[in-house]
Amino acid sequence: MNDRIMMTGNDAIAEGAIRAGCTAYYGYPITPQNELTAYMSTHMPRHGRVFIQAESELAAVNMVFGTAVTGKRAMTSSSSPGISLKQEAISYLAAAELPAVIVNIQRGGPGLGNIAPAQADYFQATKGGGHGDYHMIVLAPYSVQEMHDFTVKAFELADTYRTPVMILADGRLGQMMEPLHLHDGPPPPEPAKPWALTGAAGREPRLIRSLLLIINELEERNLILQAKYKRIRKTEPCGEARLTDDCDILLVAYGTSARICKGVMEKMRAEGVRAGLFRPITLWPFPSDEIARLASRARAVLCVEMSSGQMVEDVRLAVNGKVPVYFEGRMGGSAPEEKAIIATIRKALGGAA
Repeated sequence: MNDRIMMTGNDAIAEGAIRAGCTAYYGYPITPQNELTAYMSTHMPRHGRVFIQAESELAAVNMVFGTAVTGKRAMTSSSSPGISLKQEAISYLAAAELPAVIVNIQRGGPGLGNIAPAQADYFQATKGGGHGDYHMIVLAPYSVQEMHDFTVKAFELADTYRTPVMILADGRLGQMMEPLHLHDGPPPPEPAKPWALTGAAGREPRLIRSLLLIINELEERNLILQAKYKRIRKTEPCGEARLTDDCDILLVAYGTSARICKGVMEKMRAEGVRAGLFRPITLWPFPSDEIARLASRARAVLCVEMSSGQMVEDVRLAVNGKVPVYFEGRMGGSAPEEKAIIATIRKALGGAA
């Protein structure tokens, strides 16, 4: 590893993509992720790779599709309303079983909203924002270091499962600056891609498509996808637990909200309240089994989000009524305050006593 350097989250993602062997980046400006696109515009050409500022979000993500069919690593990024425009092509990528990395640096919504950080795109990312029965792997970084590391991981997962992978962060993580170690050495080796369209000279032609007009053929494609998603659910759920062995209340949060909850947990512990924190790292597949296991030890669970309450639905499904699940959140670019979270903790433990 190199010595640590200071970098913003947006730049850390961009550098992670370059070091992961991203061959082509296609983007379109939108705040608060513009620094990522600007970084790629400068550094991708220096490495002899492709950077294109497309004429629209739709053009950018469909360029990713065109690059992915050749087996090359490709990425696009945007922020909330821009990701909404990309949903049709994300469904196409999933249906065609093409690896790609999509970054969403979330902002306040709905609609054009504002440029403040938010977490209100959870449903869109984890429940399939486009049409059809599909999923994509969703990674939720917590720090600038993870913005970098998870980008490298995202390309590996995309290739392993031939699926789009989303990095779901927010404007605060994108804009903040922290020290990090850059991924050192050559890009990780890529798996063989016998499915890629590389020119049919000397071999039988290959076909990659998502249009299957014969009903039985389309159902067979769906069955193949569902079998893959079952494997992903079994092998890839991931999260981080802190001080959960003896906790009375289990805080569940991701990204910026988890950073806030870490401070709350430490304050509560200093006051003798046994709080623990579980941070989902994969939002899909959701680490339901681990949350259920940890919740069984606690008296109550508190989910904290920068939204009206989206991940809390998955938390409640995981807990399955075994202990009370509370929620604390803010909307439209506002972040939950420590004092409000602490008040809800006291209410939860009083009600669960």
